[in-house]
Amino acid sequence: MKRIFQHFYFLYTLKVFTIMVLLSFVLSCNKNQNHSYTFYYWKTHLSLNKEEKKALKQSSTPYLYTRFFDVDKVNGKFQPVAVITKDENFETDKKIVPVIFITNQTFLQISGEDITFLAKNIFTLIQKKIFSEHLTTHDEIQIDCDWTFKTKDDYFKFLKKLKEISGKEITCTLRLHQVKDKNISGIPPVEKVYLMCYSTSSPLENSDRNSILDVNTLKSYLSKIEDYPIKNIEVALPIYSWGIVTNHLKKHKLINALSKKDLNNDHFKKISDNEIEIQADGFYFGNYLNKGFRIKVEEISDQQLEEVIDFLRKKITPFTIIYYQLDSKFVMNRNLKKF
Repeated sequence: MKRIFQHFYFLYTLKVFTIMVLLSFVLSCNKNQNHSYTFYYWKTHLSLNKEEKKALKQSSTPYLYTRFFDVDKVNGKFQPVAVITKDENFETDKKIVPVIFITNQTFLQISGEDITFLAKNIFTLIQKKIFSEHLTTHDEIQIDCDWTFKTKDDYFKFLKKLKEISGKEITCTLRLHQVKDKNISGIPPVEKVYLMCYSTSSPLENSDRNSILDVNTLKSYLSKIEDYPIKNIEVALPIYSWGIVTNHLKKHKLINALSKKDLNNDHFKKISDNEIEIQADGFYFGNYLNKGFRIKVEEISDQQLEEVIDFLRKKITPFTIIYYQLDSKFVMNRNLKKF
């Protein structure tokens, strides 16, 4: 009897051990599954240097999300801003996805006729740029707008009208607060959204948090992302950096693309790992800065990216990553294939 018991106990233990090993293997494979990725291109002149070409070639999706122009309302009139141009030597085998940034104020006090006018003219300008710059595009237009409760109804009407006029797949960006406050912000009438996992706070606030990406803040905003009605979600992640300059009056300005290594200067006094105080008046990073000004650098680590990816992997269906943005200053020496 004892031997029979020992035999069954052994089989039970073996079964449990086998299940645990298999479960561990499955979880490990899932965790180490790399995501497809590509980039946003956000400059006004479409041109790639050697490092940017290399990074884009290594990306694993056939698309490049390219900002074509912005739209704003100036003195009651819609205006395209900073329309993109293309270098004659630009070439890529990626299909271009046109991205249009529209200010929230554009949709304040807008009529139905204005919505139709806006949709027609945006599509016309997109088509003109595609033709004049000889671009190969994907059958998608992405709209980037930080809509609010006051503008959501008219913004959503615009998205529907643009789809009707263009016959294209219309997608849009989705900010963190629009997920957290979805009952107030509303759900856009699209089949795919791009979750912008950055700008978790204002860089002009006096705070110890990283304003580009504070992971704890992001997790708080996205704690119920799995309940969001639109299930086709792609993820935009930051790889950019900047320096926040604070003057004697505690006013701030941004200097783009600064990194911690830029803080190594004999005229800088180190305050912390990512902050310095200027010790002598002079030109620094193309700006005249006075003694006593402080510069705080904010950049994104691999650890931050990995933590966000792991968090979202448990929350939503498999997603593609679009890194913001394609610039040699941000892609050099960064291995994005490992995520």
